[in-house]
Amino acid sequence: MRNSIHVKAPRTAAKNEVVRLMTKLNHPMESGWRRTLDGKAVPKALAGRFVCLFNGREVFRADLDAGTASDPYLSFHARIAESGVFRFLWTGEDGSAIEKQARIEVV
Repeated sequence: MRNSIHVKAPRTAAKNEVVRLMTKLNHPMESGWRRTLDGKAVPKALAGRFVCLFNGREVFRADLDAGTASDPYLSFHARIAESGVFRFLWTGEDGSAIEKQARIEVV
């Protein structure tokens, strides 16, 4: 996937605080059903899965399908008990992957 990820996560949190995390993938999400003006099929290109890990533990997962709009945006919450790193991982149906990380400190 030659796409970019946007991530919004707080840099600090109190112990056991619930924080909001947001991510957006710049991706066309082509279903393979559309045709160009000259009748050629637009190749299928889907980001099929999103996983968010915190310190190696899964905190959120989403499986996306052909009905997902382009540039998918996800917002979710996680409880923070310790400082660590979030890994935001988008995987395409073709096996390609793109990842971004965000560090959060417990104060």
